[in-house]
Amino acid sequence: MKFLNSFLIIGMAVFFACQPAKQKKSEEPLKPNIVVIYLDDLGYSDLSSYGATEIQTPNIDALANGGIKFTNGYASSATCTPSRYALLTGVYPWKNKQAKILPGTAPLIIDTAQVTLPKMLKSNGYQTALVGKWHLGLGTGNVNWNRHVSPGPNEVGFDYAYYLAATQVVYLQFI
Repeated sequence: MKFLNSFLIIGMAVFFACQPAKQKKSEEPLKPNIVVIYLDDLGYSDLSSYGATEIQTPNIDALANGGIKFTNGYASSATCTPSRYALLTGVYPWKNKQAKILPGTAPLIIDTAQVTLPKMLKSNGYQTALVGKWHLGLGTGNVNWNRHVSPGPNEVGFDYAYYLAATQVVYLQFI
C-alpha cells in the first residue's frame, strides 16, 4: 500500500515546470529550466536519490543528479493547501484565513492581482505550467464543471494548467 501511495503521490504531484521563452540569438543566453516537484507527505528518505532502499525512483534520481539536490527542507505548513499557498504567493498561510485544507468546490483563495511565483517567472521571460494537484480553490465557489472554470491557475500566472481541483479519494471495491 505504501508503494501504491508513493507512486500515486509522485505521479500526481509534479506541481509546475517552467521553461524559458525562446530568445533571439543576439540576446543573452537562455535561462536555465526550473522544475519544482511539490509533493504531499513525502519523507526525506522516500526517494532512492536520498537513500530509500525499498522503492527505486530512477527518474527522480536522474533529475537530482542533473540539477540541484537540496538536503535541508523547511515547510510553511504541515498540510497541502497552506503550504501550496505559501509557495506560490510568498505569504505565510496563517495571514490568510482561507488558506486551510479546502474542499474541491472552494473558491480561489489567491487574489488574481497578487504577485505570485509564476507571474514573477513570466515577467523574467519564462513560460509556466502546472501539472498535478491544485488544491487552492477554483472560480467563485459555485463551480459548473461542464464549463470553463475561472479564476484558477491561469489567472494567477500559469500559461498552461492540467490539474486536479483537490485531493482525489479513490475507493476500491472487490466483489
